[in-house]
Amino acid sequence: IVVDVGAEYDASKHRYDHHQREFTTTFDDQHTVTKLSSAGLVYKHFGKEVLKKIVGSKVSDEAALERLYQLVYDNFIEEIDAIDNGVNCYPKDVAPAYKVSTMLGSRVGRLNPNWNDSESKPDDQFKKAMAITGDEMEAIVTGYAFSFLPARSIVVAAVEARKSIDESGEIMELSTSCPWKEHLVDIEAETGAKITYVLYPDQGGSWRIQSVPVSPASFESRKPLPEPWRGVRDQALSDLTGVDGCVFIHASGFIGGAKTQEGARALAKLALKHA
Repeated sequence: IVVDVGAEYDASKHRYDHHQREFTTTFDDQHTVTKLSSAGLVYKHFGKEVLKKIVGSKVSDEAALERLYQLVYDNFIEEIDAIDNGVNCYPKDVAPAYKVSTMLGSRVGRLNPNWNDSESKPDDQFKKAMAITGDEMEAIVTGYAFSFLPARSIVVAAVEARKSIDESGEIMELSTSCPWKEHLVDIEAETGAKITYVLYPDQGGSWRIQSVPVSPASFESRKPLPEPWRGVRDQALSDLTGVDGCVFIHASGFIGGAKTQEGARALAKLALKHA
């Protein structure tokens, strides 16, 4: 197998380079912006085999494996492809509000020898880069396979039971804390449900109320918790809302907490009615 050199892409001969002028291959028909790098080419042709090695027999269903294959590309490999091919993740005329310097590409890049390092050992640094990248990929794969995908059934059940929490159908209560944002987007599209607030128990035994974001990666909420509540805590918040056992409301209004399930439900119902 020859990767990233040779100016040839021919899977029948296991040649996987993307530098040739005529190369335009993307992952599939749904990915029209980001051309594959050699990382994407290897994943396209060997990704499912790699995933099976990582997850073993725990993901044996072909549909689940296909979903995992797509998730790992969309949430890991495409980032590598885009950086290698110089694809911005935002319009070129928009200046980023801050710099992110801890992504995989940045961490691997910092392993390159300094320009003035006369005693560099590039082979040793390359092995470190391999370890970092391998650990990152394994963590992402196992996270989607063993945490994200199994959470869908919990979110489905919560959406189905939403009107037992409030007749509006805008409050969803999860039986446990789990990944829910991406699943909710899909389930809303399938069912026509529209959720405003999500309730769930936290690890400390209290309950959280969280506003659904306008998109899974957005910091903007569909309906933030009421402005007068934001930044208020404990008894002062209980006095303000009339709900016993309040813990906090974040200053941005995207999340809050109560000591009990009943308290979280009461806050959500009040928030729905608040202008």
